[in-house]
Amino acid sequence: MAFGPRSVVYRVYEARLTGQIRGGPLPHHVGVILDGNRRWARATGFEDAAEGHRRGAAKIDELLRWCDELEIAVVTLWLLSTDNLARDPAEIQALLGIIEDEVRQIGARESWRIRALGSLDMLPASTVDVLREAETRTEAHTGRELNVAVGYGGRQEIVDAIRNMLVEYDEKGMDLAEAVSKVTPEEISRFLYTAGTPDPDLIIRTSGEVRLSGFLLWQSAHSEFFFCDPYWPDFRRIDFLRALREYQQRHRRYGR
Repeated sequence: MAFGPRSVVYRVYEARLTGQIRGGPLPHHVGVILDGNRRWARATGFEDAAEGHRRGAAKIDELLRWCDELEIAVVTLWLLSTDNLARDPAEIQALLGIIEDEVRQIGARESWRIRALGSLDMLPASTVDVLREAETRTEAHTGRELNVAVGYGGRQEIVDAIRNMLVEYDEKGMDLAEAVSKVTPEEISRFLYTAGTPDPDLIIRTSGEVRLSGFLLWQSAHSEFFFCDPYWPDFRRIDFLRALREYQQRHRRYGR
């Protein structure tokens, strides 16, 4: 196979970046806001936004392969927010079908243990069934952990955590004073969708937007952020490596 000059330069630069980051600390948990699928579809001439979502789903496979190669143990992907559910029903139906297909494919592999994050009661029963089946099918996998955030909102997660915490306290017969005395950040974390998973070290957002939009609000208190311009379907391995390099160049003080 022949490569043009740009391809050769790209490969050389990618190899150099890979060598650089392998010599430094890598994040244990990476969160990714997969943004820009619809804008990618419009920019490339597709009338149907679903084409952008399909290309975005294919990019997930590449990202997970990159993480496998670098032994990044935990990945959280924001696939659909609670706000997104207010979009055109036809688009959401198509997107949910794409998500279901992608989750099935990932669940058929041996390396990723899947966990669904979000207000699943807001999703169609067919989507919930696929997510739960993937969780069950992969629960014995001991390799990497993949959190798929579908119907997810950071504020809603905190509301659900507080509600579930209070329900547990009530079931245990606690009075208000005792319940109040037990509330700590660690206790609230026990009721989050991500309970038992370490907080993200690095959060990446594509498409040029410089905000979290509610992604992992509680968990990102000490995360490093990397914002880049490419739409998610155009996100390259070299962009991922740049994010990791920038992560390594930062001094993480955790408030100290």
